Amino acid sequence: MRIQFDHQLEQLKIELIHMGSLCEQAILTACKYLLNETEDGMDQVLSTEKEIDQKERDIERLCIKLLLEQQPVARDLRQISSALKMISDMERIGDQAMDIAEIAQYVKVRENASKIDIRKMAEATTKMVTESIESYVKRDLDMAYEVIKYDDVVDDLFVTVKDELIMLLAEDGTNSEFYIDLLMIAKYFERIGDHAENIAEWAIFSIKGTHES
Repeated sequence: MRIQFDHQLEQLKIELIHMGSLCEQAILTACKYLLNETEDGMDQVLSTEKEIDQKERDIERLCIKLLLEQQPVARDLRQISSALKMISDMERIGDQAMDIAEIAQYVKVRENASKIDIRKMAEATTKMVTESIESYVKRDLDMAYEVIKYDDVVDDLFVTVKDELIMLLAEDGTNSEFYIDLLMIAKYFERIGDHAENIAEWAIFSIKGTHES
C-alpha cells in the first residue's frame, strides 16, 4: 500500500512541475507578444491558459483521490494539502498572463517605450515560479526562502517601471492611455510574483508544518 502511495505522490510532483512549466510558458509568451516578438501570442497564451486550467482540475482530482483512499496524516497530509493551495495560485498566474496578452492585443511596446524593464519583470517572475515549485518538489527550504526574498526584486522592478513610465508620460502626454496600460501590465507581473511567493510559503508549510506569511 505504501509503495503505491509513494508512486502517487511522485506523480503529483510530476504534474505540479508540468503545470509550473505551463505557467512559465504563458508568462514569457505574453511578454514576447507585448514586445512584438511573436505574431500569434494571443492564441498561444489562450491555449496555454486552457491547459493550465485543465491541469489544475487533474491535480485536484488526484489530490482528492489521495485524501479519500489513503487518508494521509502528518507530512503526507501537508504535501497534499499544500499542492491543493499551490495549484490555485498557479491557475491565477495563468489568468494574469492572459490578462497581459489581452492588453497586448491593443498595446504594443513602441520604440520610445522599449527601454522599460518589462522584460526583466517577466524573467524575474518566471524565475520565482520555477523555483517555488522546485522547492516543493525537492523539499528545499533554502530555495523556498530565497523565492520569498526575491519578491523584493520584482517589487523594486515594478517601482522602476512605474518611474520610467511617469518620465515617458511627461515627455509624451498625448499617449497617456498607452502608458497607463503598460503600468497595468507591470502590475500584473508584480501580482504573478506575489502568487509565486505564496507557492513558496506553501512549500515551506509542506516541509515544516508552519505557514509563513
